[in-house]
Order: sequence, then C-alpha cells, then structure tokens
Amino acid sequence: MTDVWDAHYADGNTFSPLSDTERALLAEHAPVPEGGGRALDVGCGTGELARCLAELGYVVDAVDFAPAALARAEAQPGAVAYHLLDIERGSLDVLSAAYDLITFRLSWAFVHDRTRVMNRLRERLRPGGAVCVITPVAEGVADGKRSIALDDDELGVLCAGWGSAERYDVGGLAFVVLRDPVTGPVVCGGKKRPTPHALTGAGVVVTDTAGRVLLGWSVRGVWELPGGKNEPGEGFLEAGVRELAEETGLRTEPGGARLLALLMDSTHGIPRLTGAVRVDAFSGEPAVTEPQLVNRWEWHEVADLPTLPQPLFTPSAHVIDTVWPGLLPGLPPVHRYPVAVDCPSDTA
Repeated sequence: MTDVWDAHYADGNTFSPLSDTERALLAEHAPVPEGGGRALDVGCGTGELARCLAELGYVVDAVDFAPAALARAEAQPGAVAYHLLDIERGSLDVLSAAYDLITFRLSWAFVHDRTRVMNRLRERLRPGGAVCVITPVAEGVADGKRSIALDDDELGVLCAGWGSAERYDVGGLAFVVLRDPVTGPVVCGGKKRPTPHALTGAGVVVTDTAGRVLLGWSVRGVWELPGGKNEPGEGFLEAGVRELAEETGLRTEPGGARLLALLMDSTHGIPRLTGAVRVDAFSGEPAVTEPQLVNRWEWHEVADLPTLPQPLFTPSAHVIDTVWPGLLPGLPPVHRYPVAVDCPSDTA
C-alpha cells in the first residue's frame, strides 16, 4: 500500500486543495491557545494543511508514510517538521508528548485500526485540545470511491467517546471537531434478533448406590438420559439439574452435580451442543413426571449398555461415553471439550 501512495505522489498527483471555508473553520474552532500551541497533521500528503496550521501560529509536526509525499512537502516553504511515519504500524516516539490540535484531512478513511489509532493519539491531546477530522462522506462520492469516504455509522463511531463532537458540512466534506475525550467501562449489547442456529442442552448421568445408571424409555422410541434444552440465560449444569428434577423428581444434593465436558455434533444439519453432567448425590425416587416425553424410567447395569436391544439416543450415548470412556464403541463422530473436574459450576 505504501508503494501505491508513493507512486501517486511521485507522479505529481495530489488531492482536493484546502478550501477557504475549511481554513475559516480551523481558525474559528481550533485557534492557537494563548501562549502558543503544537499541532499534529496525520496523513499530511504534500503538506498544505500542515502549512496552514503553521500560518495560524501552531508549531507543527506532520507525518505521512509516503516518501514522495514528504519530499514534495519539504520542497515548499513553511515552518513544519515532517516525519516519515506509518501511524498504524510505526513507533510514535518521533512525535511530541502533547498536542493542542491533531488533524486528519482526507486520510481518516484509509486508517484501518481506527479505534486503536485514535486511542493512542488522544493520549497525547492536551486538556482543552481538539481532534479535527475532515473527510468525504459516502453519500457524496461515486460508488467506485466508497473507500475514501465515511458513512453515517462510521462517523458515529468516530464521535463516540468524546464529550463534544461538532460536525460542519463543507462542500461534500464532513468537518468534525472532537473535544474532551471520555472513558468508561465497556457496555455489552446485542445485535438484531439472531436466526436460530443450534440446539443446546444437557444430558445427566445419575447412578444409584449399586452403580446403575438411570435411563428413560422415550415416547420417540429410544433410551435416553435425563436432560433437555437450556432455558434462556441458563448454564449447562443448571439445565441438567433442573431437567433431572422436572423429568424424574430426583433432587441433587448441594455440590452433587458436575459438568464434565461439552459435546458438539449435529442433527439434521443443525449444530448440537450437549453438556455432559454427572450427578453424584441425589434424593428421591425416579418417577414419570412428564409422560408426554418419557414412558418409564429404569436403572440399567452399565455393563449392559453396549448390548441394549433398543436404540440409545445419540447425545445420551456421547454423555455416557464421557463418563465411561470406550464403553460404547462405534459411536457417531463428536467433538468433546473436557471441563476441569474441580469446577463446581459452569456459571460465572
């Protein structure tokens, strides 16, 4: 990319000249502080804006990553210190520790890591200082030039995090003045309502005092462990404990349940994620509490599971194989992500 811009300037090309309206807005909204001030022009090109700032009375640093641009800038008269610098990848040590004004003219749209770059530069902004971004707006450029401009959403991101953000329109350009950087804890938010994409649930291995495992004969014609889908906001361990109580009437003792692993497979083209839950302590006797789902509950000898004459629900088989690895050979593929056994809960 540097070579492209270097060739652009080496061929004698430039960009739209600084207008009288821009000059007037700079003088009005970014005057030199009493006693003098220092300015930084980022992406200075051939230095027109940097020289304007010097004429206003600023001590000016100007940076660009194209050597040909700086060669042309330095050939013009003006009290500006030019620096060859890639503002995204280079060291900022060549810059002053503090500025009263930082400007981007026709360059901000080309910055890739905008948030990071702005954070590092505004750390060098003196109290009361300003950042001025002059940029084409998307609605004012041809479709083929969209990459040189900002749309309303991008301008909104630019203005976020500032106590004051003023925008002026100058012949198809947005002239944005930012002051008083503010910081605070990040706020979490959602996007639009998502399209349902996956199934999530828990399967529970619970054994009696003789080491037999509880399975239910489902109305769908398979043996399955207690368990079911997560409720909104519910973790896998919580879902397993709740489903065990709802489906069988069994209640876990405090600390009597552990999340062993997360298992990922798919069914009918839909990703499926199952939490393998192990219950070590419970109270009550199994009972059919949801006859619309399960016909009966039975305690099974673990050694009998490899030769069950009826089908075993695939997620239940994967959970059983997590507790007793290798017990059920030839299972369908699954991605298994073990959870540390000393974690009492999967909730934060």
